[in-house]
Amino acid sequence: MEISPQEYQAYVRRRARPSPIVKDTALAFAVGGAICVLGQAIQNAWAAAGLDREAAGTAASCTLVLLSALLTWLNVYNRLARFGGAGTLVPITGFANAVVSPAIDFRSEGFVTGMAAKMFTVAGPVIVYGTLASVLYGAALMLLGTP
Repeated sequence: MEISPQEYQAYVRRRARPSPIVKDTALAFAVGGAICVLGQAIQNAWAAAGLDREAAGTAASCTLVLLSALLTWLNVYNRLARFGGAGTLVPITGFANAVVSPAIDFRSEGFVTGMAAKMFTVAGPVIVYGTLASVLYGAALMLLGTP
């Protein structure tokens, strides 16, 4: 059976369910906001434990990465992502999930050729381009004489 690209697109439009964009947006906002509130609560707890503001922020970031990795390993983060959608892409937790998920998926292929090789398939380009962007930004600030 031969169909044109336009006929195929029309077929897909007829068969696709409409996206509940208002509901999806509200859930993403609520879940992303909850993750941020949790992060602030963790930072406040580290500050109450005696760390200064900068150290508490660093400890909170590390704690969020650890929690995200643990919840990804327990398959809780993926369920949360199915519910909250883009809200789970809050940078630090979403990045930790992007590193841990492929590692878990490919662990059966071995430590080096599975977990270690596949761990950065999603996060690798983010690291490379993020590093490159920060170097270019820093160089631009240096050339402009801006502290």
